[in-house]
Amino acid sequence: MPDHGSVRRLRAHAQALAGGAREDSAEAVVRRVFAIQAQDATAAGLGIRVRGRDITAQAIRTAYEKERSIVRNWYMRGTLHTIPGDDARWVLPLLSPRILAATSRRYQQLGLGGDLRRRADHLIRRALAAHGPLTRAELTERLTTLGVPPDGQAAFHLIRHAALTGVLCHGPQRAGEATYVLLDDWLPSARRFRWEGDDALAELARRYLAAHAPAVSEDFAAWSGLPVTWARRAWRTLAESDVITEYGALTVLAGQVQELPPPSDTPDVRMLPAYDNYLTGYRTREASVPALHQARVRPGGGLVRPTVIADGLAIATWICGPGSRSVRVDAFEPVPPQLEQGVEREKEAVVGFLRPTP
Repeated sequence: MPDHGSVRRLRAHAQALAGGAREDSAEAVVRRVFAIQAQDATAAGLGIRVRGRDITAQAIRTAYEKERSIVRNWYMRGTLHTIPGDDARWVLPLLSPRILAATSRRYQQLGLGGDLRRRADHLIRRALAAHGPLTRAELTERLTTLGVPPDGQAAFHLIRHAALTGVLCHGPQRAGEATYVLLDDWLPSARRFRWEGDDALAELARRYLAAHAPAVSEDFAAWSGLPVTWARRAWRTLAESDVITEYGALTVLAGQVQELPPPSDTPDVRMLPAYDNYLTGYRTREASVPALHQARVRPGGGLVRPTVIADGLAIATWICGPGSRSVRVDAFEPVPPQLEQGVEREKEAVVGFLRPTP
């Protein structure tokens, strides 16, 4: 059975978080890891930064808005993620039916019946076609014409419903605020082959393993929000095609272990943002967070704190000071001298990334 150290090194390298692995562009980062947790736009940017080589906030915005090579919308587990733009159309029909079904009770609680949701989709489509991009507040104002209250969660759930039914996606920022655009306008349908049904399920599982292995099917289910039975079916499909192989009780892509570089004498230090995929992409964090310090990374209430890792192992949490002009690190134990330089380098990089451009 592989030990936690071996599993951790493989996972961190797959995520471009160890062994000196870094990508040169925002698009390359997102293609490598497939999805960046993006509930908070700034944290999503930091999640791309930490896996890249001198990637600026402006370069990430260019990838979102001009190149449209990456897109932010509701995907895995019904939460906001950034994924490659040309993958949006096959991922959405795979995931959204489960998310919509899981949200049905909330729709009932808010009085959002099926007819109202359909009319809201139609209204949002017309509004974005005529006046988009529009902010959440601007869409909410239009939804009030259907009797939707301007406060509370009803408008948000109708906007999210429109995203899950393929009407809209996140578009350009306006004065630091997210806007929404028509998916068909923002990401025209790609001509190259896309996956459907079980082929889409198997492809999503393959992408997951490329970025998260070693893992098990239950990890994939926890990450994607899909049923464990579906995850096991995807594993069987990949196994029948010799795409995956066993790694003890875990699974990796064929050839993935051989690609791992040897350990370095100097640990690779990285500063992960809150809710980073490296810490949320599995059922447990036993390989990446010491048992004694699990509660410092996940203190409860669904919170996953910004975390410092060295060769994939969590050694501290961190927080930005006032105005994002400084970073304070709260180490679990005294930081060894061989890590101090890496910590300081990452602190400077985070502050530089968050510094407003003149």
